[in-house]
Amino acid sequence: MKTQHEYKKCFLTVGTTRFDLLCKCIQTPEVLRALKKLGCKEITFQIGNSDYEPGFYEKEGVKIELYRFKDSLKEDMRRADLVISHAGAGSCLEALEANKPLLVVINEDLMDNHQMELAEQLHMSGNLYYCTCDTLEDTLETVDFSWLSPLAKPTPNTFVKYLDSVFTVNNLSK
Repeated sequence: MKTQHEYKKCFLTVGTTRFDLLCKCIQTPEVLRALKKLGCKEITFQIGNSDYEPGFYEKEGVKIELYRFKDSLKEDMRRADLVISHAGAGSCLEALEANKPLLVVINEDLMDNHQMELAEQLHMSGNLYYCTCDTLEDTLETVDFSWLSPLAKPTPNTFVKYLDSVFTVNNLSK
């Protein structure tokens, strides 16, 4: 992971959802100043079905590109020094697999808040930080992304060995 002062390019995503509150919050002077303190100079923001208009802007000295959708977010994630995302499982895993520092913003308007459960678990594992739109500015001011750990690599051999042991025990008991 990178140190605090190297987060020049930030990538934000809301996935295929609509998260207008995050779109609004990210563009506030307070949050943009907090991002600038981390070194942010450019934000690429995938806004999904938001009411906000795609385009190029500059606010608080930060260049911002808003777009709705692309076939793949891989290139935007690859170029980013920091990823800020909604708490959708696909977006979280994609950022973590790209080994990017990740801050997840929980959409509190969702009825079934499985996103909070996912974010809490990945936070307890040391893989990401999470917050809400209300706490985004404070979180950006206080987190140290260098403390995050990469997502553990899958170990398919462990699963295969487990299956072998289950089938061996079952065959022996017949």
